[in-house]
Amino acid sequence: MIIPVKNGGRYLAEAIESVLDQDYRHIELIVVDGRSTDNTAEIARSYDRVQYILQTDDPGIAAARNIGIEASYGEFIAFISSDDYWEKEKITVQVQHFINHPEIQYSITKVRFFLQPGSEIPRGFKPELLKKEVVGPMPETLLARKSLFQHVGFFDTNLSLLEDTDWFSRAKDSGVPMRVIDQVLLNKRVHQKNISTTPGNGRVINEEFVKVMKRAIDRKRK
Repeated sequence: MIIPVKNGGRYLAEAIESVLDQDYRHIELIVVDGRSTDNTAEIARSYDRVQYILQTDDPGIAAARNIGIEASYGEFIAFISSDDYWEKEKITVQVQHFINHPEIQYSITKVRFFLQPGSEIPRGFKPELLKKEVVGPMPETLLARKSLFQHVGFFDTNLSLLEDTDWFSRAKDSGVPMRVIDQVLLNKRVHQKNISTTPGNGRVINEEFVKVMKRAIDRKRK
């Protein structure tokens, strides 16, 4: 289980504890720190069961996820953002699906968005998402066989915000079997410092979306 984080000390402990408190006990938790300047390192290192890795080269989130994948020893890979938390049964439910359906290579779940108390709804966030549960094709709902990353590839470090969209697009186009679990297993915090809604990131998202879609079209043509 991998937490990529940079200056996420405010909520990091809650994210870590939601992983360590899973009712699935065989948990390996890796925190990959993109050179934080807050108390992120102190918090991560305070847990005996956490492996802390400091990024020394590329500080991007794609690189952080890739570092975590390469450092892990488990059969399965999962990710959680430093400001989110999992339901207690998340990993158990998804692992059981792998047991019941050994052909699948990854699964995703539903997600519940919630507004951090005291925060305003960020510009660019759709308020209606706070009122419903949706399927979340995002790293935080994912559980994948580690071997899948050799087949599909790792996260593209040339993308700064849509590296996850690109990965899921490649996974879909590869045709590997997957499952959508009709259950909310991720709680995603909405606040003013969400990366996807940070002012100025809209242009980058639009540019990278065009790149990702062009790649998908090119794959289909081949």
